[in-house]
Amino acid sequence: MGETEKRVLTHGVRCFSKIKVFLLALTGAYVSKSLTGSYMTSMLLQIERQFGLPTSVVGLINGSFNIGNLMLIIPVSYFGTKLHRPIMIGVGCMFMGIGCFIISLPHFLMGRYDYETTISPTSNLSSNSFLCVENRSLTLKPMQDPAECVEEIKSLMWIYVLVGNIIRGIGETPIMPLGISYIEDFAKSENSPLYIGILKTGMTIATIIGIILGSFCTNTYVDIESVNTDVLTISPNDTRWVGAWWIGYLVCAAANILTSIPFFFFPKTLPKEGFQDNVDGTENAKGEKHREKAKEENQGITKDFFSLMKSLSCNQIYMLFLLISVLQLSAFFNMTNLGPKYLEQQYGKSSADAIFLMGLHMLPSICLGYLIGGLIMKKFKITVKYATYMAFWLSLSQYLLFLFNYVITCDNFPVAGLTTSYEGVQYPQYWENNVLDGCNTRCNCLTNTWDPVCGDNGLAYMSACLAGCEKSVGTGVNMVFQNCRCIQSSVNSSAVLGLCNKGPDCDNMLKYFLIMFAVEAFVFSLSSIPGYMVLLRCIKSEEKSLGVGLHAFCIRIFAGIPSPIYFGALLDRTCLHWGALKCGEKAACRMYDINSLRHLYLGLCAVLRGSSFLPAFFILKLMRKFQIPEDMDCSETELAEMKLIDKESECTDVHKGPKVKSDDELKTQL
Repeated sequence: MGETEKRVLTHGVRCFSKIKVFLLALTGAYVSKSLTGSYMTSMLLQIERQFGLPTSVVGLINGSFNIGNLMLIIPVSYFGTKLHRPIMIGVGCMFMGIGCFIISLPHFLMGRYDYETTISPTSNLSSNSFLCVENRSLTLKPMQDPAECVEEIKSLMWIYVLVGNIIRGIGETPIMPLGISYIEDFAKSENSPLYIGILKTGMTIATIIGIILGSFCTNTYVDIESVNTDVLTISPNDTRWVGAWWIGYLVCAAANILTSIPFFFFPKTLPKEGFQDNVDGTENAKGEKHREKAKEENQGITKDFFSLMKSLSCNQIYMLFLLISVLQLSAFFNMTNLGPKYLEQQYGKSSADAIFLMGLHMLPSICLGYLIGGLIMKKFKITVKYATYMAFWLSLSQYLLFLFNYVITCDNFPVAGLTTSYEGVQYPQYWENNVLDGCNTRCNCLTNTWDPVCGDNGLAYMSACLAGCEKSVGTGVNMVFQNCRCIQSSVNSSAVLGLCNKGPDCDNMLKYFLIMFAVEAFVFSLSSIPGYMVLLRCIKSEEKSLGVGLHAFCIRIFAGIPSPIYFGALLDRTCLHWGALKCGEKAACRMYDINSLRHLYLGLCAVLRGSSFLPAFFILKLMRKFQIPEDMDCSETELAEMKLIDKESECTDVHKGPKVKSDDELKTQL
């Protein structure tokens, strides 16, 4: 009986001693972190409205993930290779789960969401106090009581979201650099592109799930458990609507904690792939142990840190690749984070529909591109030199396709006093203090409240009072306003709640935009695998973990943190009408000038991405100078690496011209 238990235990441990099992567990971690990341991106608009924040502050919340990541990315990437990498990945997944739970806390600690409206569903609607009534005093005024303002400061609970996102960033730190270096160390070199393609495919599938979850939660009212939705006067199409953003964070917290469990059972090292057929892989295990011991004896745990950093900083290809990544991903982060807002404002879709449509058209294309890119690299055994050319031309093609988005556009929402006159003539620019007209000057309306209605003349008004409506019928979202003085139509001059639809022409433009978006996503992801392999192959094996970590560090500090903030601040300048809190303070933007928004949203991304092709051109020139070796056997690579262990490489020696480099050095570096 004792031998049977020992045999079962040994078999169980042996199952966790294979690189493919680790790949499965790491894919689970990538799935959970991507699920959380995509859900966070889809909920930024809901968080903005829940707490009444400008886009720049929402950018800070989004960038706080990278702040947490920056705290540990360099030490984890370096010391992680010296410590137990699987356990560190497991601890990181647990931290991500804790961070997601903290993000959801404000919903349980603050009161109900009170959206801006002139209509109170609990009041006696027969009084018609929100309609146009002559010779009466204003009964609907922003509350100036300081106590009300203090009560609304509960919106500062967005700091919980900030802190939770920082903790989530800390938790995600070890997953990518340590997971990739673990696979690179123990997988066959020709299998690495396919394994990385599988990881990225798992990320994409999880992103699809996160988008679907985000769309579902956005369509569900934030206080669904405590509010009768039948009495609401807003719908998911309204810019004041807030979805149940907190539900998805609880789901993400559970997913991250569950995926952390398998990593606590993996060994510190694995047999090199291809040696598992040996008896327990003893020969390879001894070789790995000897190699690891030699590294610790010759380098120590901290002694070689600065020499590795010096070597990386003097690697021209690596540093140029860092610059390209920062520029490209700055544009990519802004495109994805603010994509739902762009579709909502440009094409008149609800935030839930915008999230779903973006995910439906982008993510399957990305998934297909990652898989095909990995298979092409493995099937044709593409060398680093040709992978560089492949990544460059594919990326350039995608950029040229992106420029066509400029002509796929719609007009502004027709809102009287903001984008058009009360006669329906469109303004060439924003006219301030023009919301009053002869038809509503005697109505004593509030001019800063956003409670839009759509007239049967196809023109929207900021409120039923400003439309000159004198009568209302029905309740909730089905309320109809009649006898509206400002609505000049042949029918009964009526209006319904919400903005007017943009029409079939704009729907067709949306279809063209989504088709282009899907094609661009496919080409972009197809270029990602060969591009990432250039990064991995241009650094030595002992530099891989630190190199990947430094790459992530630079992306966080130069792209992930500042770009959402300055991008959000620029978009705030295109706002036509800001929401208002009860105490009169400015809330989230309700409507943007769509032309200015398009020029900033697409133009800034085009500038960032276009400038990245200059360093890419220099990489192509550097690749021509070096004689890149063809794919080599795993044994040759290991031999070159073992010879280099006993040598202290100086910056000037490692990165001299091709005539000084030896074959072994080139094989190790590339």
